Amino acid sequence: MVRGGSRRYTYFRFKPDLTLEVVIPKGRKVDVDAALRDKLPWIAKEYDRMTSARMVLHGDQVMFGGSYLRIVHTPDTKEELVPDLKANEVHIRTSDRRRIKELVRRWFLKETSAYVVRKVADFTPLVGAKPSRVDVREISKWGYCTRGGRLSFSWQLIALPDRLREYVVLHELAHLVEFNHSPAFRRKLSAVCPDFRRRERELDSILPYDRMAVL
Repeated sequence: MVRGGSRRYTYFRFKPDLTLEVVIPKGRKVDVDAALRDKLPWIAKEYDRMTSARMVLHGDQVMFGGSYLRIVHTPDTKEELVPDLKANEVHIRTSDRRRIKELVRRWFLKETSAYVVRKVADFTPLVGAKPSRVDVREISKWGYCTRGGRLSFSWQLIALPDRLREYVVLHELAHLVEFNHSPAFRRKLSAVCPDFRRRERELDSILPYDRMAVL
């Protein structure tokens, strides 16, 4: 249990190791047992989702384009990452195994950035709205939109199957027209992505590396 910055709300979130963390409002007394009882249905549902979900980085495998690639590590003083998509492998040279995740992050950041620039340009005329800025960052969500029209995407976006990557881009572009999740937003999203609900469910079954579920 930790104290959070909010003075109003109690949050529940799962850490990557499936430990449940309770974040209580700063400066307030909270009946944690009662709060846990109230959120028990969500806790059970979220635990089931996380334990059955596919993870972007899982053991010696990393997801890329919706498929897992086996990580082949070769100890070497020279650092290098070479994907072999035909063999479903990614070859990584580094003297320290702890560097593997960082090298994968750099690779994903480069690939996601190229993908996002291309897809935002492709979909902007379709949606009828242009972002003020687009970037790829370390964020807990797959993507988000600000009121100022800035779109940010997770560096892990390239891990997803193409249909889910496209959904994330279209979802955020639609927020430029409707900055909410109202029926009007859903109508706009449906106009450019008719099966968006199915894609949402598919996306919910994949967890980014080091993500914490938050409610």
